[in-house]
Amino acid sequence: MNEIKNTKSDFEQKIDNLKQMLQSSRRVVFLGGAGVSTESGISDFRSENGIFKAIQQFGYPPEELLSHTFFVRKPDIFFRYYKTLLLTTDAKPNAAHAALAKLEAQGKLTAVVTQNIDGLHQLAGSKNVYELHGSIHRNHCMRCGRAYGVEAVAEAADIPRCACGGIIKPDVVLYEEGLDQQTVEGAVHAIARADCMIVAGTSLSVYPAAGFIRYFQGEHFVLINRDPTPADKLADLVLHQKVGQVLSQIQVR
Repeated sequence: MNEIKNTKSDFEQKIDNLKQMLQSSRRVVFLGGAGVSTESGISDFRSENGIFKAIQQFGYPPEELLSHTFFVRKPDIFFRYYKTLLLTTDAKPNAAHAALAKLEAQGKLTAVVTQNIDGLHQLAGSKNVYELHGSIHRNHCMRCGRAYGVEAVAEAADIPRCACGGIIKPDVVLYEEGLDQQTVEGAVHAIARADCMIVAGTSLSVYPAAGFIRYFQGEHFVLINRDPTPADKLADLVLHQKVGQVLSQIQVR
């Protein structure tokens, strides 16, 4: 695929191409990563800045802080990191979230598959959302299984605990933990049935989520990401722009 410089006229042409693809599609699926939420002020913990902050403030890289082993061994440090950098209860949906919710309401978008844990897609109005890495809004006691909302973790002084004394664990997928099988199966099924797939805000470097694109057999594969990805050469349309900047331009009837 020949790379086109992102001048204004080229951007507008690509937007027109995207509109045409969406117009001709009946089952659109969206696969999104951290870049979808950065426009809501949520930092990407895998970015250079995110890694630097983790090491500077907590003495460990994010991959270690967010591992199951670290959670078990040092829950006090885990929760300090989690509540400081990942528990983003004040964040609001941005233009990308709003555009996707509208596409779903119009009957074009059949599913959102997200690697994010912030719940912003649902807050914007999306209904069929597969949260591959879980959600900050779901939490449970590791001893008795009681369910808790995000407040139980956010308002705890240190390690959040249930009335029974057990630790309240966020239902987010840590390193060394597997993805929820029912969520994976639902996401794969939606992707396999789609005739248009938009992948956005992800470097496609985090597995197994990055491998989901291989299940897509449809007509139009669109990639929106600020930086180049390994899948650029496979896409029918590539936009190296912010996700909200692109999706806010989409109006499909």
